[in-house]
Amino acid sequence: MNWKTAIKDYEFYLKIERGLSENSVNNYIFDIRKLEKYLLDSSINSLPLTISQEEIQQFIYTVSKEVQASSLARLISGLKNFFSYLVFEDLRQDNPVELIESPKTGRKLPDVLSIGDIDSLINAIDLSKPEGQRNKAILETLYGCGLRVSELLDLSISDLYFEEGFIKVTGKGNKQRFVPISNTAIKHINLYLNELRCHLTIDPKFSDIVFLNRRGKKLSRAMIFTIIKQLAVKINLDKKISPHTFRHSFATHLLQNGANLRAIQQMLGHSSITTTEIYMHIDRQHLSEVIHTYHPRNN
Repeated sequence: MNWKTAIKDYEFYLKIERGLSENSVNNYIFDIRKLEKYLLDSSINSLPLTISQEEIQQFIYTVSKEVQASSLARLISGLKNFFSYLVFEDLRQDNPVELIESPKTGRKLPDVLSIGDIDSLINAIDLSKPEGQRNKAILETLYGCGLRVSELLDLSISDLYFEEGFIKVTGKGNKQRFVPISNTAIKHINLYLNELRCHLTIDPKFSDIVFLNRRGKKLSRAMIFTIIKQLAVKINLDKKISPHTFRHSFATHLLQNGANLRAIQQMLGHSSITTTEIYMHIDRQHLSEVIHTYHPRNN
């Protein structure tokens, strides 16, 4: 089995059997192609079923000179998954990456916006422009529902249950969940649907997608990043932000206002509570204030 065939079969497995998104599949395949290119450039003839642990270790050592620890850890994890797949399919007897340790990366706390920052970003949107109402609805939805950018882009009109106060979100691995939506977000989505979107010439393939570009097609991830970064520049916000920053802010502000961690986990669509617990670290200052305010020994 050559690399081309192995990668094609693995890609099919990730898409069909594991149900991963196109973005996730591309990330997994990128890791394998990087190994394939290294072997080609180094004139090493090893194939997926014969490559040794020593050869992969040398590849990882070479890559480690060029990337940060977090990127290297992700690469090693991606290679482990690929060779685990080959073992699972009885194509290999061993996983040559199994005993290779990932570098210690520590736990990076996500950036969070203050409520004032979010208000300033949303208020900076120019509603006199045709896309203004759409952009306002996008930011209200990102922050109001804590969505991933891919979940926002895939949101369909048929997923909107406004009378019940929920939207249906399709997350990682095509897992679906219902997320409460605020009256503010509902208001701005309806304004966009009824005053802007209805006047677009919509591509039939995207007729059910909520947020569209001016050509009536689905928005790209890059477009959402651009909208947010331009607003940050406009208000002189000295923070590095992305669409995901609104998701982090959503979770942190809920926690600060007394929301249950388990409820936040369900709304974010985390499969493990451990992932959600990172927001406990962000919220140290708030927890400290709770102790000083409410503990009887501090009175």
